[in-house]
Amino acid sequence: MKKDFAKLNYYEMLDIGPDAAFFEIRHAYNAALQIYEADSMVSYSLFSTEERRKILELLERAYLTLINAQERKKYDAELAQAGIIPATTDKGPHRRPACIYDVKRQTGTTGLPKKTNKSILRESVGKNKKISEILSGPDINGAALKSIRNELGIPLERIAQETRVRLDYLNCIEEDKIDRLPAAAFLKGFIKAYLKSLCVEPADDISTRYMQWLERARKSG
Repeated sequence: MKKDFAKLNYYEMLDIGPDAAFFEIRHAYNAALQIYEADSMVSYSLFSTEERRKILELLERAYLTLINAQERKKYDAELAQAGIIPATTDKGPHRRPACIYDVKRQTGTTGLPKKTNKSILRESVGKNKKISEILSGPDINGAALKSIRNELGIPLERIAQETRVRLDYLNCIEEDKIDRLPAAAFLKGFIKAYLKSLCVEPADDISTRYMQWLERARKSG
């Protein structure tokens, strides 16, 4: 189920469609660069320094290929020959794809309460019996994560603002909308960033449990 980043094609790396316009490619590339910066909660929680360096190299290669009309045409022909994208000479009208990255300030975050002190938040997590029961339960799914967040009284918009993960993706995670979740190559990092934002540990183990639940849910569905 999990797809290694290096095995993604260039469009998947930038999370754009094969019909993306050049300005969309530039936007997606700049957004991806910011999400993989050293201070990014998402990349820090999922990738080592060396892995992040390799990802940035791949992103640059993808960008330089797709932003060059001739190189992109050759690359598209290779993908079409492999049956990955349909063969076409006319990309048609460009439609702005929904980018998985959100590097701008999230809409709807004005008027949010000030950031909760992390030490206080950790203490709240440790003392909350319901959170302890959820974490000791058999499964960790989106509904469980949502219950933890509600117990702590943290708005979802706050998590979106801190992690730079799109709000609609966080909503899909909490509502267990499996068919609308991002690729597994990104999803585990999003879950870990979500947990770290709430000071729920061990984020690595809990996110692994979530991915295990998701794999079972997809197989049974």
